[in-house]
Amino acid sequence: MSVVKEMFSRKRVLPLLLILAMIAMYYWRKPTKLIELHGQTFGTISYTIKYKDKQQRDFKNSIDSLLDVFNDAVSHYRPTSELSRFNKDSTVAFELPFMFPVLTASKHVYDATNGGFNPAVMPLVNAWGFGPDKSLEPDSLLIDSLRTFSNFNLVEFDKNKAWKLDVRVQLDFSSVAKGQGVDIVLAFLQSKGIEDIFVEIGGEVNARGTNAKEEPWRIAILDPISDAINQSYIAVVDLQDKAVATSANNFNYIIKNGVRYSHTLNPFTGYPTHNTILSASVFANNCMTADAYATAFMALGQEKAKEIAKAQSEIEVYLVYSLPDGSTETFISEGIKGVLHEQTVK
Repeated sequence: MSVVKEMFSRKRVLPLLLILAMIAMYYWRKPTKLIELHGQTFGTISYTIKYKDKQQRDFKNSIDSLLDVFNDAVSHYRPTSELSRFNKDSTVAFELPFMFPVLTASKHVYDATNGGFNPAVMPLVNAWGFGPDKSLEPDSLLIDSLRTFSNFNLVEFDKNKAWKLDVRVQLDFSSVAKGQGVDIVLAFLQSKGIEDIFVEIGGEVNARGTNAKEEPWRIAILDPISDAINQSYIAVVDLQDKAVATSANNFNYIIKNGVRYSHTLNPFTGYPTHNTILSASVFANNCMTADAYATAFMALGQEKAKEIAKAQSEIEVYLVYSLPDGSTETFISEGIKGVLHEQTVK
C-alpha cells in the first residue's frame, strides 16, 4: 500500500510543481514596464530617455543634475564654464571629468578627417552669427584673419588641464556636446545596473539592449528636404548596442542680406559649407564620436565622407545628397545594410 500511496502522491506533486514552474517562468519573462523621461538641456534642446528597470526607479532629477554639471564644463553659453574660461584665458585646469574626454575624442576625429572636424572654429562661428557673439559681420579679410588661428593643433592638453599655443584660439564643442551628453546619461544608467537603455538628446541617440517588446530599439532618420512644418522620414533603423548622430542643414541656418547660410562651416575656407550633401548619419560605439564625424562629413561632402568611412572601421554611414538634376541619392555603408530600411514614414 505504501508504494501505491507514494505513486499517487507523486502524481499530485508533479503537476503542482509544473504549475509553479510555469507561474515562475511567466513572472520571469513578464516584460518590465518601460520608464520614459522627457526634459530639456543645453538651453532648449529636448531629450527622451527610456529604460527598463525592475525596481521602476525614476532618475529624472539625477539626470537633470548630471546634465547641468556637464554644461558647467563644455557650454560656451555659460560664462563660468570650463570651456568659456579656456576661451577667455590661455589655460584651464579641469575640475570636472568632461573636458578631457571631449578633447581626446575631438583630437582623434580631427586627425582621422585631416581637419574636417575642427572644434577650433569658434571665432568663425561667432563671425557668422552662429555663436553667443552675434555682433560681427564677416568679410573676406576678417575670415582670412580668423582662419590663421582657427586651428585645433594650437591646443594641447593632458588629463589635468588644457592650454593654447596661441592665446586667440577658442573652442566650440556644440558639434559633439549633444553626443557626449547622450553617452554620459547612458553611462550613468548603466552604473545603476540598467542594461536596456535608449537615450536621445536633440536627435542624437545611443541605445543598449532591447525595447519593451524585447526587440532592437527603432529610430527614424528625418528626410533632409523636410522643413519645420512638413516633416517625413527617409529611413528607419533597428538600433541595438550602437549610437547614431545625424547632421543636416535643413533647420539650422541664418539669412543675411537675402542669402541663406548653413550652420556648418568649412574649416578649410572659413565659410559655410556649400556642397551637395544634405545629411550625414554616422553610427559608432559612442555618440560623441558619431556626432563629430557627422559634422565633419557635412563640411567635407559625400565623396570624402565615403572615403573616410571606408578607412575608419569604427563607423558606418548613411548619406543623403543631391544630384545635378535636383533628385536625391543615398549611400549606405555595408555594416548597416541589414538594420537600416529606406522608406517614407509620415
